[in-house]
Amino acid sequence: MMISTHGLQFHVDDRGKGEAIVFLHGFTGAVDNWTPFTEDWSDRYRCIAIDLIGHGKSSKPEDPAYYSMESMSQYLKDILDQLNVKNANVIGYSMGGRLALSFAAHHPSYVKSLILESSSPGLETIEEREERILKDDALAKRIAEDGVESFVTFWEEVPLFRTQKRLPQSLQRELRKQRLTNSTTGLVNSLKGMGTGAQPSNWDKLKAISIPTLLLVGEYDKKFVSIANRMNERLPNGQIEEIIDAGHTIHLEQPQIFDKMVIGFLGKLKVRQN
Repeated sequence: MMISTHGLQFHVDDRGKGEAIVFLHGFTGAVDNWTPFTEDWSDRYRCIAIDLIGHGKSSKPEDPAYYSMESMSQYLKDILDQLNVKNANVIGYSMGGRLALSFAAHHPSYVKSLILESSSPGLETIEEREERILKDDALAKRIAEDGVESFVTFWEEVPLFRTQKRLPQSLQRELRKQRLTNSTTGLVNSLKGMGTGAQPSNWDKLKAISIPTLLLVGEYDKKFVSIANRMNERLPNGQIEEIIDAGHTIHLEQPQIFDKMVIGFLGKLKVRQN
């Protein structure tokens, strides 16, 4: 379905009934990345996957201001209001995890629990952010000049995704096909508006986020293992799970373990509430 807010159109895959789970994909991703889980879990949960602005079938406006984390948090609230969802478990991967954390900081009453996969609260210092903005701007320029196909080929080779080379060839082809559906405008403006450098740091907000939070990281993703451990030290109600034999994209590389970890976490929350 398509949901309108602030003059934008968002593609939303809404299936199942019961307690809601919202799925937020990463950079270059789409709702399709979550389909194996939304299909499987929809007999127990209401699964709501959203194409973030600039991705999938959602709007891809020319103005980067539409893509800020603050704006995206407001869009997400509006989407949930239209779906009559006032409290949900929110799963976010990478960029989607940064959005999930920002959403929890801005609209805590809407978030029942957080599952953050390979995510961060952003960068702590202005210097780090300025350095990252320069890198993201250079990457955006590369996309604008060389096009999406050239960028996707480059993106597949970055060290962060090295462990994806172990995936079955059929799955790698499917992932590449999905990435190629992106537009130059959408990817460029996502980097400018939602990039790690562009977003405000949420490190100082972690101590105030008291909702149950599960941090998932792959053992080979050393940078994010370190980030998750530091996050867990500050979160009042957090727990961390380091997934063996996985890199940045746990839900692709170890889907059965991802399933077990998330469903187990949500199941324990239900028991506590009852």
